[in-house]
Amino acid sequence: MTDPTVIHLRRGRTSLVLDARGPGLPRVVHWGADLGPVPADDLPALVGATVPPVVPSSFDAPTVLSLLPEASAGWSGRPGLAGHRASRDWSTSFHLDAIDVDDPRGDVGDAVRVAHEEDDRGGVGAARVSVRATDPGVGLTLTVEITLDPVGVLTVRHRLRNDADQPYEVRELTPVLPVPAVATELLDLTGRWCRERAPQRHPWPLGAWVREGRHGRTGHDATLLLVAGTTGFGFGHGEVWAVHTAWSGDHVTAAERRPTGESTLGGGELLAPGEIVLGPGDEYATPLLYAAHSSTGLDGLSEVLHTHLRARPQHPRTPRPVTLNVWEAVYFDHDLDRLRALADRAAEVGVERFVLDDGWFTGRRHDRAGLGDWQVDADVWPTGLGPLVDHVHGHGMQFGLWVEPEMVNPDSDLFRAHPDWVLTAPGRLPLPWRHQQVLDLTNPAAYAHLLDRLDALLTGYPGIDYLKWDHNRDLTEAGHAGRPGVHTQTLAAYRLFDELRARHPHLEIESCSSGGARVDLEILRRTDRVWASDCNDALERLSIQRWTGLLLPPELIGTHIGPGRSHTTGRVHDLGFRAVTALFGHHGIEWDIGAISTAERAELAAWVALHKRLRPLLHTGRVVRLDHPDPAVQAHGVVARDRSRAVYAVSRLATSVAQTPGPVRLPGLDPARRYAVRPAEGVPEPATLQITAPGWLPAVTLAGAVLAAVGLHLPALHPEQALLLEVDAVD
Repeated sequence: MTDPTVIHLRRGRTSLVLDARGPGLPRVVHWGADLGPVPADDLPALVGATVPPVVPSSFDAPTVLSLLPEASAGWSGRPGLAGHRASRDWSTSFHLDAIDVDDPRGDVGDAVRVAHEEDDRGGVGAARVSVRATDPGVGLTLTVEITLDPVGVLTVRHRLRNDADQPYEVRELTPVLPVPAVATELLDLTGRWCRERAPQRHPWPLGAWVREGRHGRTGHDATLLLVAGTTGFGFGHGEVWAVHTAWSGDHVTAAERRPTGESTLGGGELLAPGEIVLGPGDEYATPLLYAAHSSTGLDGLSEVLHTHLRARPQHPRTPRPVTLNVWEAVYFDHDLDRLRALADRAAEVGVERFVLDDGWFTGRRHDRAGLGDWQVDADVWPTGLGPLVDHVHGHGMQFGLWVEPEMVNPDSDLFRAHPDWVLTAPGRLPLPWRHQQVLDLTNPAAYAHLLDRLDALLTGYPGIDYLKWDHNRDLTEAGHAGRPGVHTQTLAAYRLFDELRARHPHLEIESCSSGGARVDLEILRRTDRVWASDCNDALERLSIQRWTGLLLPPELIGTHIGPGRSHTTGRVHDLGFRAVTALFGHHGIEWDIGAISTAERAELAAWVALHKRLRPLLHTGRVVRLDHPDPAVQAHGVVARDRSRAVYAVSRLATSVAQTPGPVRLPGLDPARRYAVRPAEGVPEPATLQITAPGWLPAVTLAGAVLAAVGLHLPALHPEQALLLEVDAVD
């Protein structure tokens, strides 16, 4: 007879097998490729076949990696739980109390619970497992919550409760998942301000590769995904496993390979000493660890994650409005007439949302004063923002406003009145950063004041449709009442977002944090897009957007056309290159379009119109990225879910060693269908090296299999130019 505590869940193209037969915590037997409908009678054999052998000079019984790695079970790697109670109760040995499975599509028999895949991606419901275990000797209860959603995204969360009479300090509680030995390489992302999401890749050695973020926010250098994969994996090939730590404060993401043979990926909150001390009956919950698997490379990971995000109830359902942000047009120089004229030009080129950036509130003539004083500056706006809001709405555009609620300038009325309302180390202020400190949201009075000011602003100006919510400094020495405060500050920020959205359900919010320093799936439960970077240089943005898109679908990533000369790099680009780069996202403009020529406005309007025409495809289709052999060529695209059409961009980053870089393949199409390929219509063609006639690419109609395997020889572009291809099925 088979064992009733072997659990096999299947969703999307993913299987999860749990062995819950022993007295200790369950172990993950398999997480990865779909195993198919494994017969119930075969599951015990599967479990038995994956138990590691006993080896010489080791423990007398097999050691297995459970849902929480414990030294008491023979684990000598990074601990799943680190903590103590007055230097005691520092090692745990949890015993399984109960395991509950909620599997709407599973067949529940006498022996085993199995979820059958029906190859649908609708809202069928996720499979959930809840594991409860206790260690009476140390007075702790652990609950592990596991969810496998309909498309195959796995989430894991630990909850730890203190059952004893004395406090228990949690130093680390980190969910981990095993990865098979075939994963031999690691890929993660790093970066800095204006250079976010830079990939780094290397063989996976023995030991731990640990990424810690100590910024008090997600961080410019945060790895959106930590990926382990088979040798040589790419965008379109290889088997890969990835995790994401969904937390907007200090966090850790780690890959570990032990000499004993185990490999793990995991992530959780990075806790400061004394930050989490559980009193009797108190509980601590980890951030969600998101995990995804793909047998078809990085694009397969993105497809699973993008589909998951698009299925969320709060995911934006309306077309993402083309946005003009005025920062690089006017900076702090706010003048009603100039801004109204800028709104007129915006309407002419097809803008749908007009955003007034920094400089509208009391005392804000530069970045050294005013933060915290969230009243409209009567000297600059003697009749308030109403005339501009009404003018913008008169053009049929939405109105947005920049705020930075969590920060305060020492040169502000708020700070002068309440210097105790900031996060501090005992006896001193943290080092200044951009002339600002952090408002302590865990202080009830400070939180109430800020919520009231934001609520009054949105109530007084009901025409505000959108907030560009910035967060321009790290939380260094962020203390509350003498104790570390990043954890409670992060939770308070989430409450602030939630309460404001509850009071103003129509409001959309962008997560901006010096650009891309607060990009994670927990902040995106409360916001409608992210600002990927403060850098609008199209060449830099190609890489930033490419790797931000590893986790997020295009409609959640703000991608704007900047000015001809980049504000942050000084580099100069043609409008066509800037426009193609900005096309694949939540489109917008960050440019003084009131000062450009009539011809430039006409070309800009054509690019905006093209984006609107392609927007239904760009914001619902499958993202594909090409593994081109020439590093000077970058190509990517979006393919409709039914594979009836696609759009691809091919960009030249630099000159190539070879005279021509070789054919560009077009992945993602239906191999059996025929497609017509043509340059994008309605916009200027790029200047290239080898144009011999206006029709530089003749009409091409080929099968999807041919376009994916052979590709097309395209004109050799000058560096920092791009071309756009539209592809439509013809049968």
